[in-house]
Amino acid sequence: MAQIQQEDRVNLGAKKFNMWIFIFTSFMFFAALSSGFIVYSGGKGHGLDVIMPQAFMYSTAVLLISSGTLFWASKAAKRLEFDKQRLFLWITFFLGIAFFAIQIYAWYVLTYKMGVYFSNPNASRTFIYVFSGMHLLHVIAALVVLLNTITGTYKNIPQVKNLYKMEMTSIFWHFLDIIWIYLYVFLLLNQY
Repeated sequence: MAQIQQEDRVNLGAKKFNMWIFIFTSFMFFAALSSGFIVYSGGKGHGLDVIMPQAFMYSTAVLLISSGTLFWASKAAKRLEFDKQRLFLWITFFLGIAFFAIQIYAWYVLTYKMGVYFSNPNASRTFIYVFSGMHLLHVIAALVVLLNTITGTYKNIPQVKNLYKMEMTSIFWHFLDIIWIYLYVFLLLNQY
């Protein structure tokens, strides 16, 4: 039994390291996109020349609230309050879906109400779609990780694994929050 627990700890540690590698590569990916925008817009003299839709502000608020609910889910898991953990995980999941929907609505506003298309003469504007689209792909992955954590709460898994799943989910989710806040502020600062 002790041998199995030791092997689980080693495996969980390796998986945690893989998550940090993924976080680092994602960070570098978004840094490269930001750099590409700066080089393009600086070299061509093109700013975004568009005011960001308010939907991006609302989606940011939803994402910040979801970080709070995930934090409360982690607290509940540590206190062995599994019903509260599930409740806050589900709320986080639905807030993630809401974030996704609001982002799609922001694209709708950009395209159909503001006339900002993915491909247009001012390619700087394309970066709005690229930044938010790549972030949305990461959000889809985070929702899958979150669902995995939720399903684990309905199974009789050891508390060590439950807490591990909560930690991995929290690392990924909070990272995406930070990245979105950075991207949103970056876009706001480059509106003109």
